[in-house]
Amino acid sequence: MSDSRAEDEAAIQSVLVDSYKAWEAGDAFGMVANYTADASAIMTGSRRDSRDVIRENMALAFEGPLKGSSTYNNQLSLRFVGRDAAIVVSESGILFAGETEVPDTGKVNAIWVFEKRDGQSLIAAYHNSPVLAPGQ
Repeated sequence: MSDSRAEDEAAIQSVLVDSYKAWEAGDAFGMVANYTADASAIMTGSRRDSRDVIRENMALAFEGPLKGSSTYNNQLSLRFVGRDAAIVVSESGILFAGETEVPDTGKVNAIWVFEKRDGQSLIAAYHNSPVLAPGQ
């Protein structure tokens, strides 16, 4: 891997860590600080089509059902697509207040799409789906 790719990978890892820390702090602004303005987030039953919409929804969630929560994240892969994009695949889940592990039924497979804009790696899209199909 070239130094440039190693630096790009380190930048992506830093963006993810910052996002996870902001989630744990209940900081919706911090969580989306490294999202593109036109970012998309798709989760079961939900489609959010901009950084502002994602932030607004997360702020409401951090005041309600996600208050005191954090995330579990196990990165499975990171691959570069062209010069300015990368895809991260992870197994993730929400640790609700008081939980120490995510039940299998709460785990999701997640895809993060990164785009390098003006020398900065930003999250352009996020999507997740349950690891287990309903009823498994």
